[in-house]
Amino acid sequence: MNMLSTFVKPMHPEGRRFVAIFAAITVGLFLLWEPLGWIGVGATIWCYYFFRDPERVPPDLPGAVVSPADGIVSLLEPAVPPVELGLGTAPLTRVSVFMNVFNCHVNRTPVAGTVTAIAYRPGTFVNASLDKASEENERNGLAFRLADGRQIGVVQIAGLVARRIVCFTAEGAHLATGERFGLIRFGSRVDVYLPPGTEPLVRVGQTMVGGETVIARLEPAP
Repeated sequence: MNMLSTFVKPMHPEGRRFVAIFAAITVGLFLLWEPLGWIGVGATIWCYYFFRDPERVPPDLPGAVVSPADGIVSLLEPAVPPVELGLGTAPLTRVSVFMNVFNCHVNRTPVAGTVTAIAYRPGTFVNASLDKASEENERNGLAFRLADGRQIGVVQIAGLVARRIVCFTAEGAHLATGERFGLIRFGSRVDVYLPPGTEPLVRVGQTMVGGETVIARLEPAP
């Protein structure tokens, strides 16, 4: 049973209809030509795997800011957060996590806080690993207020293949560290804008586990 649970993960409800569509197409492919049907089986398994939703356990570390997504740190630089989040016009340290089509795409809250703003903006669909994706691509931003009054920004960014950003929360909601707040279909990026003076603990190219990998630690508020 333990070995089975290593490979078979729960699927997020968002993926059910997609797996059903893939499975229906697979049946049709088998009727046309058996080798095509087996290709369809592989694609259906991939679709299920894409929408996997494993349980994650955030670290018990004071001030820990965890990665909002599985993937690779693609950018680490100062950047002005989206104006619609109300985080000011000064550059903040931005940690960008790029998700390919094989990563888990459920997004998680980097730190406990109250959602003060949710802002969706339509846009293009260039490669999400590029810096200009933050400005040009379709995106959905969230601002969180921490218990000490500081704020942190999280932005879901559509990618070259992604065509749907899903947000599960609402303004005024209080979310715990590592709690699910959204999902992006199929290949994308999530940016985290850290509070002023917060130093990142990750490097470009490092692999992230959403809801568990610590990307920064907040110093106690003065």
